[in-house]
Amino acid sequence: MNFFNPKRLLVTATAAAALIGVAMVDNAWAATDISGAGATFPTPIYSKWADAYKKQTGIGMNYQSIGSGGGIKQIKARTVTFGASDMPLKPEDVKEAGLVQFPMIIGGVVPVVNVKGVQPGQLVLDGATIASIYLGEISKWSDPKIKKLNPKVALPDTAIAPIYRSDGSGTNFLFSDYLSKSSPKFKDSVGAATSVQWPSGIGAKGNEGEANMVTQTDGAIGYVEYAYAKQNKMSFALLVNKDGKAVSPSADTFAGAAANADWAHAPAYYLILTDQPGAKSWPITGASFILVYAVPQDLAATGEALKFFNWAYKSGTQMASDLDYVPLPDALIKQVRATWKAEIKGAPAM
Repeated sequence: MNFFNPKRLLVTATAAAALIGVAMVDNAWAATDISGAGATFPTPIYSKWADAYKKQTGIGMNYQSIGSGGGIKQIKARTVTFGASDMPLKPEDVKEAGLVQFPMIIGGVVPVVNVKGVQPGQLVLDGATIASIYLGEISKWSDPKIKKLNPKVALPDTAIAPIYRSDGSGTNFLFSDYLSKSSPKFKDSVGAATSVQWPSGIGAKGNEGEANMVTQTDGAIGYVEYAYAKQNKMSFALLVNKDGKAVSPSADTFAGAAANADWAHAPAYYLILTDQPGAKSWPITGASFILVYAVPQDLAATGEALKFFNWAYKSGTQMASDLDYVPLPDALIKQVRATWKAEIKGAPAM
């Protein structure tokens, strides 16, 4: 009996090669997926971009919405391809860590409230009053300081429940930076950082957690990225800006705050956009930043991430506008691309 069959051997070898080829293709696709972690502030638009990009290219993005502090820790630990933070690192810190930092999108943080009878955009607040609330100095919605800002609004004698971010976050930084600029006492006793010691209130994790906590707590006030306020149909407050005008959060007022930003003369793109002048400026506006290594351990992964960011700059503007984010101006995008080419090893041509 002859057990050797050349035809069978050929078929088996061909099938095995085909299986290996499929596995290699699968692995190649898996290898190109992009990993990132950090700020919750841009999560709605990053998610929307990621879905659209995967449909076009087959390349996915795994983004962990864990707060800016977590994103900075993960990129420094090299567990992700990029980190995202709404608090820009100072130029000296960027250089020391061997990173490259650039802005990705601009948006706004808004105060949200849960007060019976108060509709979205009906309540007016200012930075000094909000600072006093979070310092525990104003404890009732019927307080004279709030009434003075809202003479035509029927405010109940309800206790105020301040809600704050318990995790290290860029939203925390933007909000606490604004309050520090509005109140010397807040600046001295609390200060501005991704994580601060709040004198009073209830902590919640992430923009999602804070939005839920405000919604569930009678008399609550909190602060979330505007997309979360819109998506959850939350009552947001107008703010009195640096020019003394009561303004509503929108892409137009976020753009108004960003209009005077001098990115060309900002080393490592270190710019903070809170409390900007201008009649149409939203006071708690900020950019969200990306952090990658200047000399990546995985050149291919960083290259894929940059291709995704470049696609978002070119093709994601309408999606960003739909969520009331402000896309970067063309001149700034050109500047960022030049930074990639000059400072990131192996950056693909764009």
